[in-house]
Amino acid sequence: MVSNASDPAPLIGVTTYLERAQQGVWDVRAAFLPEQYLVGVTAAGGIALLLPPQDADAAEAAIAALDGLILSGGADVAPELYGAERHPLTDPARVDRDAWELALFRAAERRRMPVLAICRGLQLVNVARGGTLHQHLPESLGTERYRLGGGVFAENDVEVSDDTALAAVLGAGETRVHSYHHQGIDRLGEGLVPAARSDDGLVQAFVDTTAGHVVGIQWHPEENAEDRRLFADLVSQARAFTAQRKEGVR
Repeated sequence: MVSNASDPAPLIGVTTYLERAQQGVWDVRAAFLPEQYLVGVTAAGGIALLLPPQDADAAEAAIAALDGLILSGGADVAPELYGAERHPLTDPARVDRDAWELALFRAAERRRMPVLAICRGLQLVNVARGGTLHQHLPESLGTERYRLGGGVFAENDVEVSDDTALAAVLGAGETRVHSYHHQGIDRLGEGLVPAARSDDGLVQAFVDTTAGHVVGIQWHPEENAEDRRLFADLVSQARAFTAQRKEGVR
C-alpha cells in the first residue's frame, strides 16, 4: 500500500525530561521538552505526543498507540548500563529516564517502528545495542568543539556517508550541524552502520534499516529552523509504517 499526504497525521512520541519547574506559586517536578522538538514534528505534518519518564512496564502500550518515536536529548546515559566506571564529569544517573527510554526503544524495535534518536537518544540506542560511549570527549579527543557551554550550540561540520539512509535525506558530503554534547560513541552497537563522521573520526550518525527505520544523530536538528528534513523523513516513514500495518491487518 502506498501512503500519501491525505492519510491521517502520524502520531510521533517524543521523550521528555522530568525536571523541577516553577510556574507562579507552583514548584514541582514536571515533564519538560524544548518547544523546538514539537515544532519540528508539527511542521513536518506529524502530531507530537509527549512521553515523560514513567513505569517502564507502560512502554509497550505507549508504543502501540504511536506511529513513530523520537528519543530526545538530555542528560548523560548511565555508564553502568555499558559496564563502565563513572567519569567524574558524567551527569548524575537518571535511572527513571534510562529505563523508560530503553523500554520504549525496544518496544519500537519489536514493531519495526521508525525511530529518530537525537544526541542523548543516539547514545542510548548505541548502548541498547551493546555499544559503549566516550564519557568526556575533551579528554578522549582533546577538543571542546562539541559543547561550548552556557546554552550556546556549537556549529560543526560532519561528513555524511554515501549510500546510506541518511544520505538519502541530507545528501552525501559535508553538512553543518548544531552540537551540544560532551559524550559520544566509542564502540558502535550491533547492527548500527556509521552514516556520518566529523574530521576527528567521531561517529556523528548511524542508521539501521534491518530493524525498521532507525536513524541516530549526535547533533540537534531541532535547532535548525531552516532545515526540517530529518523530521519530515521521520513523519514520512511513520506514515508509511502505519499504512503497511493497516494493510497487514486486512
